[in-house]
Amino acid sequence: MRKELRIQLAITDAEIEKCYSVIAELRPHLIQSDFVSRVRQQEKEGYNLAYLMDESDRILSVAGFRLGLNLAWGKFLYVDDLVTAESARSLGCGQAMIQWLKDF
Repeated sequence: MRKELRIQLAITDAEIEKCYSVIAELRPHLIQSDFVSRVRQQEKEGYNLAYLMDESDRILSVAGFRLGLNLAWGKFLYVDDLVTAESARSLGCGQAMIQWLKDF
């Protein structure tokens, strides 16, 4: 895996928008002009969007997830979306994202 990979939550509209091209590889039905508003709507229900960037600020992997609490499992993290850009697959990005989600 490459050096200087960073994972963080997409907080601003600009950060969310930057995730579109990668998440569209998994969800090709999404419309780019609606993407930020769809994420914002889902955030009201606990959705979070995290992304992994390389040293040149290129987004390589994206995960959409939510935290929950129920009687069956107690506190849990549910991953709705997890995708690595085709050009970055087999570099350990998905593994790094899963570990970050576990630590989160």
